[in-house]
Amino acid sequence: MALLLAQARNIPQAHSALKNGKWERSKWEGVELHGKTLGIVGLGKIGALVAQRAMAFGMRLVAYDPYIGEERARHMGIELMSLDSLLAQSDFITIHLPRNKETTNLLNVESLKKTKPGVRIINVARGGIVNEADLADAIRSGHVQGAALDVFEKEPTTESPLFELPSVVVVPHLGASTAEAQDKAGVTIAEQVQLALAGDFVPFAVNVAAGEVSNVVRPFMGLAEVLGRFIGGLLDGQPADLEVLYQGELAGAGTKILTLCALKGLLVATGHEGVSFVNAPQLAIDHDLTFSESANVDSPEYVNLITVRSGAHAVSGTLMTIGTRLETRIVSVDGHSVEIPPASSMLVVRNDDRPGMIGRVGVALGEADVSISSMAVGPDAVTKTALMVLSTIAPTPASVVERLRGTDGIQDIHLITLR
Repeated sequence: MALLLAQARNIPQAHSALKNGKWERSKWEGVELHGKTLGIVGLGKIGALVAQRAMAFGMRLVAYDPYIGEERARHMGIELMSLDSLLAQSDFITIHLPRNKETTNLLNVESLKKTKPGVRIINVARGGIVNEADLADAIRSGHVQGAALDVFEKEPTTESPLFELPSVVVVPHLGASTAEAQDKAGVTIAEQVQLALAGDFVPFAVNVAAGEVSNVVRPFMGLAEVLGRFIGGLLDGQPADLEVLYQGELAGAGTKILTLCALKGLLVATGHEGVSFVNAPQLAIDHDLTFSESANVDSPEYVNLITVRSGAHAVSGTLMTIGTRLETRIVSVDGHSVEIPPASSMLVVRNDDRPGMIGRVGVALGEADVSISSMAVGPDAVTKTALMVLSTIAPTPASVVERLRGTDGIQDIHLITLR
């Protein structure tokens, strides 16, 4: 934001001139941010924060990011578009991307020709994303009005074709050069070490294939892993390909970490030891398992819904607001509507939809001294079957499960362990 303002109002140039004894008020006339279009290339954590601040200046916000859904961008007051459209419409372009083989020289002689005449370009992300020589030529030609850069292809550097141009603002990679930023970095490192030692998810680990975790997504991590473990119990220890569907506000919110949580849960529930956020994808490959995700902004019954499918089974869950708390609920199992909080020990019983079936299960558990803490029943009028999902205080003994499996009217039974 400092460089955006400095570029718009020529602050460094006017400062330097005045200190050299020149009062050049008319020479350094600038432009307002209000009413201008800001093109944000990369709508991750930093890009989103820049958008939030730029909105306060009354700017129109557009963005290019192939990993962000339109619904999420719309909630942020940002219009998603192609890179070419962004280049053609933006008065200012700010870049917030990592540097890799896809983004190196992203702004070059060809792409700069597609920009709106008079555009101003800010790069505080990584050097090399903007080709400095091509940018200098575009400024000399008058097509690009000016630029502000904090990063360069080679650092440290004291030479660049941009340095000789009066409409360019440059600083020596000052992005994180504040006392507060250095303190935050130290605290963050300590917190990440604590998480790693405890075996928890480490948000900024470079070897976790999940990308950035937003505040929208983070509360659903526990739910996703529970659903993975639950469906692993339905598979009776035989893992199968995994598909995760996100519906509602979660759709397009960067859900890779949630899919990873569900995969981790599935692998743990099907007997794999030492499963972590780091090794879960490789374990899936080693066992010829595929995992994928899809999204749909429509969720007719719930604000957000996660559905995990594997083999012939499907389990859906959501977070519900109960008073001031967010609570986890399993709301569908194999097409049967249920609503029950997950518990350490659960039973899923599919049975004929006829009187007496709940009693048979209850009597069998009572005789084994197993108390039921909660229960949900989902009948299906079409198939004339019902599904019982029960939470128990203690695990149901295997002998009781087998006896119930052989009971007349019970079609299937699964022991679910979520601890």
